[in-house]
Amino acid sequence: MAYTTIDDPSAHCQSVRWTGNDTGQGARDFTFTGNSNMQPDMAIAIAENQAFSHMVTDSSRDWSNGNKEWSINASNIEGDTNAINTGAYGWLGPGLTNGIRMSQAGNYWNVNNKPYYAACWKVNGGTTTSFNESGSNPGGTRQTNSTAGMSIITYTGTGSNGTIAHGLPATPTFIIFKRRDNANVPCVWHQGIGDDYKLVTSNYSAKDADGAFMNSTLPTSTNITVGGASVNTNADAGTYVCYAWTDIQGYSKFGSYVGNGHSEGNGTFVYTGFQPAFIMTKRTDTNGSWLWHDPKWGKLTSTGVASGNNSNQLTTSMVMESNSNSVDDYGSMDILSNGFKLRSDAAATNAGTAPYVYMAWAHNPFVTSTGIPTTAR
Repeated sequence: MAYTTIDDPSAHCQSVRWTGNDTGQGARDFTFTGNSNMQPDMAIAIAENQAFSHMVTDSSRDWSNGNKEWSINASNIEGDTNAINTGAYGWLGPGLTNGIRMSQAGNYWNVNNKPYYAACWKVNGGTTTSFNESGSNPGGTRQTNSTAGMSIITYTGTGSNGTIAHGLPATPTFIIFKRRDNANVPCVWHQGIGDDYKLVTSNYSAKDADGAFMNSTLPTSTNITVGGASVNTNADAGTYVCYAWTDIQGYSKFGSYVGNGHSEGNGTFVYTGFQPAFIMTKRTDTNGSWLWHDPKWGKLTSTGVASGNNSNQLTTSMVMESNSNSVDDYGSMDILSNGFKLRSDAAATNAGTAPYVYMAWAHNPFVTSTGIPTTAR
């Protein structure tokens, strides 16, 4: 059984949904509903059925300035979402001890009667530690939540192969890189794809052979290597943000699985050691969407509207590399007390013999730190 050091995952990650009301009255605050209060330091936001970019923001980049978001499904410059460099889309404000602040009155994140969603993580309350450029190694800042295995790192590239100390309690297993000052694609390394490959979140392509990305070097227990020949990770004077995670038993898992091509009760089961709060999946051998799954969306109703909560576990999902999709049944999975089971033979999630990577964070541990199992499902 999987014991954990985190009995209440809601102290470190939570998600929230809201509906726009376009009141024109400025900021709106949304409170998390988990067992713990949580002041987030990073968020991924989704406009569920509008052709809007899915945006990322974090507290390391002064998110009181509404011009710090970047799009996970585009190659835009930081703050230049949809090529409108006005800061009009900055949406997450500081100062909330439990929840998020949507900062726009009726624009983008508050369109009347439109549904929205955000997944959020706590790191270090926006308090960063600076590190200086040393030779070929970049300089920048880092904030780390060592308990939950997550770091936010900002740095300036050197144009030479270098390393960054990630601050995590173990070797990173999932990393996102985004160049902030240029229109480069957001890039991902995952332990399931190897040292000479990357994935790109703004398209659904297979893993891409790119030894320059991290200089063909796997992360270590102390450092992430960034390649000087790669504009995506270490161009000279380029500015970057990097999000790094490592597996924490009973709380987070960044693994891989092979689909079996079956549906309903015979789909692939993936053991995580916890009941997931939200999961992202990606097929890696050919084109396959980045899919975000959360039980808050539940099943689709007869009218095509997602409806559900954590007691309705068969999830719909959202395509992440596109802004033209709504929450839909792109490959349903059943979220269980100790992992997830695919309930579809969809190519995006469970094609026979196809390889996939997943990123999962916990709603509840399967076994608490004192050895008490959760209720089975």
